[in-house]
Amino acid sequence: MTGWHASDDLVTRYGDGSLPEPDAWSLEKHLETCGRCATRVSRAVRETAAGAALAQVREAVLGAAPTRPATATPTTAKPTTAQPRPRARPLALPSPGPRLAHLLWAAGPAVRGAWLPAVLLVAFGAVALAYGADITGVRPLLLAVAPVVPVAGVALSYGAHADPLHEIAASTPSAGLRLVLTRTAAVLAVSVPLLTLAGLLVPSSDAPGAAAWLLPGLALTLASLALAGYVGVRTATAVTGGGWLCAVLAPVLAAPGGRLTARLAEQLQYCLDGAPAQGGWAAAAVLSAVLLAARRPAYDRLETR
Repeated sequence: MTGWHASDDLVTRYGDGSLPEPDAWSLEKHLETCGRCATRVSRAVRETAAGAALAQVREAVLGAAPTRPATATPTTAKPTTAQPRPRARPLALPSPGPRLAHLLWAAGPAVRGAWLPAVLLVAFGAVALAYGADITGVRPLLLAVAPVVPVAGVALSYGAHADPLHEIAASTPSAGLRLVLTRTAAVLAVSVPLLTLAGLLVPSSDAPGAAAWLLPGLALTLASLALAGYVGVRTATAVTGGGWLCAVLAPVLAAPGGRLTARLAEQLQYCLDGAPAQGGWAAAAVLSAVLLAARRPAYDRLETR
C-alpha cells in the first residue's frame, strides 16, 4: 500500500456518479487495499439518493441469509483418565497475498498456451542449429525473428480469442490499458532474456550484436499496442509484425545470387546496426508510447475482435 489516499473531491464525485469511468476504475483498484478510503467512499455513497435503496438491499440480503445453529455448551466435567496431549499444529505457510495473486492472474494468459513453447523453440532451436547441426549464419535468422516474438505474444495474450475469462477480466478495475501492459510486461520478461541469451551463444558471423533487436522489438510492441486502439490487437500485430518481416526478408529474397544468410546479415546491419538505426528505433518507441497514452480510453471498451 502506498501513502496516497483519495481526495474528498474524488470521493464525492465517485459517490454521486460524476467521476469519469477510467478514474472510477482506478479508484476502485485502490479501494481493494485501502480500508480507510473504502470507508469514506462507502459513507459518501450512503449519503446519496442511492443510499436508501442500498440499505434495503443490504437488509434483504442479511434477512435471507441462513442463521448459524447455536453451538452446544461444552461440558465442564473433569476427565477421569489422562487425556493425550494434542499434537502441535503445523505452521501454516504464508499466503502469497492478494497483490501477487492479482498480478499472476492478470499476467497468466501472456505466458501460457502455444506462445511459450514457441519462444523456447526459437531460443533453443537457434543454439541447436549453431552447434548441433553446425549451421553458420544462425544469428541473422534469430535477429530477423526476435522482434516479432513479443509482438506475437501480445496478440496471443489479450482479447476474447485468447482469454476464456476475457469478459470477466475486462469488467474488473484492473482492466483496460493496465491489463494490456501487465500482459505485455510478462511477454517481454520471458522473451527478452531467452532470445538475447540465445543470440549471445550463437556465433556472431557478420550480423549485428545479440542485443541489437531489443529496441526494434520494444518499438514494434508499443506500435502494436498504439495501433490496436484503432483496429484491434490481432490486426495491429499482424500489421507491425508482418511489416517488419517484409522489410527485412523481401530485399533479401529479391536480391540475386549469394548466400541467403549473408544477404540477411547485410540487410540487418542496415536496419539494426549503428547509432542512426538504433536512434530511429528509440524515437519510434517514444512516439508509439505517446500515441498509446493518447489512445488509452480505447482500452476501456471491451475487445471483441
